[in-house]
Amino acid sequence: MSLDAPEQTVVLRHPWLHDGAEMWRVARDSKRLDLNTPYAYMLWTRDFHATSLVAEVDGTVVGFVTGYWRPEEPTTLMVWQIAVDETQRGKGLAGRMLDEIVARTDAYSLETTIVADNPASNRLFASFAERHAAQHTVTDLFAEEHFPDEDEWQAELLHRITPLRREGLRRTTALA
Repeated sequence: MSLDAPEQTVVLRHPWLHDGAEMWRVARDSKRLDLNTPYAYMLWTRDFHATSLVAEVDGTVVGFVTGYWRPEEPTTLMVWQIAVDETQRGKGLAGRMLDEIVARTDAYSLETTIVADNPASNRLFASFAERHAAQHTVTDLFAEEHFPDEDEWQAELLHRITPLRREGLRRTTALA
């Protein structure tokens, strides 16, 4: 007799308006992300639908990745936030979401910002680069002095991972 819990099916799909509140909940409960307003997550589902994903288990959003195309570099996908519900952590879901959003968008490069003291995110993006046999560079982007004085902010480091594919530059924006 096995005491292991049955494997849950995770569905990765583009977000819809009704997912915005659940994305906000996952971000809030992560206690790690800068929390945006619920309105921002709903707007994200509308305006960046094709460059974002949610992970769903039994009809409940348990993770998400939000991204957008860099206007100055239209083959670079900028990952704004990635979060996984506590019930799904340690199962490789964040890596699966990154792999899937890059596959669906056919991004040539991926960028994100991470503070230095976030080892989980640093490992996530380093392992993503390794899986894709891509160069991973880290440079300063926003120093503490760039942020408002009201709160204590940490410097944001830019992680750039490229190239993610070798063939011609092609990008899809299908709403699948």
